Amino acid sequence: MPVLPFLIGALCFMAIGYRYYSAFIAAKVLALDSSRTTPAHTHYDGHNYHPTNKWVLFGHHFAAISGAGPLIGPVLAAQFGFLPGLLWLVIGVVIGGAVHDFVILTASVRHGGRSIAEIARREIGTVAGGVTSLSILFIVVIALAGLGLAVVNALHESAWGTFTISMSVPLALAMGIYIYKMRGGSDSAIKRGSAVGVALLLFAVVAGKWVGDSPTWSGVFTLSKGQITVAIALYGFVASVLPVWLLLCPRDYLSSYMKLGTIAFLVIAVLIVQPDLKMPPITQWADGGGPIIPGKLFPFVFITIACGAISGFHSLVASGTTPKMIANEMHIRPIGYGAMLLEGLVGVVALIAAAALNPEDYFAINVSASKFAQLGMATVDLPHLEAQVGENVAGRPGGAVSLAVGMAKIFSSLPFMERLLGYWYHFAIMFEALFILTTIDTGTRVARFLVQESGGKLWPRFGKNDWLPGALISTALVVGGWSYFIWTGSISTIWPMFGISNQLLASIALCVGTTFIVNSKRRRRYAWVTLAPLAFVGTITVTAGYQTIRYNFIPNGAYLNAILTAIMMVSLGIVLACSIPKWLKK
Repeated sequence: MPVLPFLIGALCFMAIGYRYYSAFIAAKVLALDSSRTTPAHTHYDGHNYHPTNKWVLFGHHFAAISGAGPLIGPVLAAQFGFLPGLLWLVIGVVIGGAVHDFVILTASVRHGGRSIAEIARREIGTVAGGVTSLSILFIVVIALAGLGLAVVNALHESAWGTFTISMSVPLALAMGIYIYKMRGGSDSAIKRGSAVGVALLLFAVVAGKWVGDSPTWSGVFTLSKGQITVAIALYGFVASVLPVWLLLCPRDYLSSYMKLGTIAFLVIAVLIVQPDLKMPPITQWADGGGPIIPGKLFPFVFITIACGAISGFHSLVASGTTPKMIANEMHIRPIGYGAMLLEGLVGVVALIAAAALNPEDYFAINVSASKFAQLGMATVDLPHLEAQVGENVAGRPGGAVSLAVGMAKIFSSLPFMERLLGYWYHFAIMFEALFILTTIDTGTRVARFLVQESGGKLWPRFGKNDWLPGALISTALVVGGWSYFIWTGSISTIWPMFGISNQLLASIALCVGTTFIVNSKRRRRYAWVTLAPLAFVGTITVTAGYQTIRYNFIPNGAYLNAILTAIMMVSLGIVLACSIPKWLKK
């Protein structure tokens, strides 16, 4: 089926949404005001509160919110066919996900850069705030485990990929020192540092082949799943503790160039190559029994796609690092709403790349060899692809590898690119890993803020973000939690729990956002902006949670997953019960 009408339609719908709908929300619903002083100025400390260039912060925010979710979710949801996922990505992001991010970022800026839990406490009440805190801790641990597992499955036993990703860390450190310490954070320093950083990162992709072919160096960078897990945990710990200017901002800014550039190039490549969508619009597994997602199209396509359309995880970033760096309220619209639209576009092109693969090859990559044998299918192009890539890509579940193969096939179909499929594959793996690691570092930092904020209720000193012992202890607790799930889980157990928990947190955040709007008396008539997506997402997610607990977790003995999912569902009920009286109060 031709891809062009679907891609152009998605781009037009998103552009119209930003031009008109976000402008309406900014002016009428949130009343953004450039003269209102932001927390980055009133609470400036040079460590966490730091006025930041709008486009630098856009890069950080986009890099932080767009982890593996918009890449992995749509790829896994292709099991149901390309059409349901495409519709949800395009419509959901405009009226749901971007609104969610926009409103929560504004609420956090108006509350001094506080977390979503603290905003709930102030806007709804103490009970809602406490329940939101508990929910966030669950979702952060589960989300980072799900995202981290994707990069583990993609990088283990791959010296080329591991080397390339490893190089991004020292490059980011050097950029941070050059931009902020040697050149004072000037615009020219940002441009020069970023240009050099991107060039060196691209060189690392090329040099990675030499590393992979070298008997000496390949042994250094060929790591097992356990070793990759430990390496990611160490990175998350260090990135959470270091000052934002030293590693977090420059690395996110560096990766945002790669992300935005790659997505733009992929869109152009799709327009030029115009690959056929080989996955049917709706597959035979729409009624359940699929080999990847154990559930029916309705409601699981909405849960599996998760971040590309709406994501509760974004409320942590929108009330974590980003509001502490907003220099002007008018920057909230392009950063809050605009960055989420770009994430939706990421989800669209990821879905296209997956749907352009032969279905037989798609399933051969995303399920185990034994399960693939039960499907009665035979691979089509996979042996040829593996020969060109130089690695075994079959039986690597999680979506990351199949996406990289799909992207590489599209790029290598461009003129003069047919012999570079192996390079494009590893470039795509690097591209995906950058998405994931920038979410891990920011997510861990946001969770650290939350743990310290909660601990500060008992011991005020622990709640100070610049107190090093508190930062180390809280970071260790968070990293230990998500590392445990990566170490013991699989994509079939972690991703359903992540998707459900993520959307439940989005529903809780929309409750908070609705109350924030209602409490602004003059704007309460616009509460439908957040109330409508809340009604849809909340209903869908509770249904999926019930079905997953009953038909997936309990029959398979995943009792911890069932308990955590049930706790999140109860949490949403409590926050709703506390919020509704606020909405009805005149």
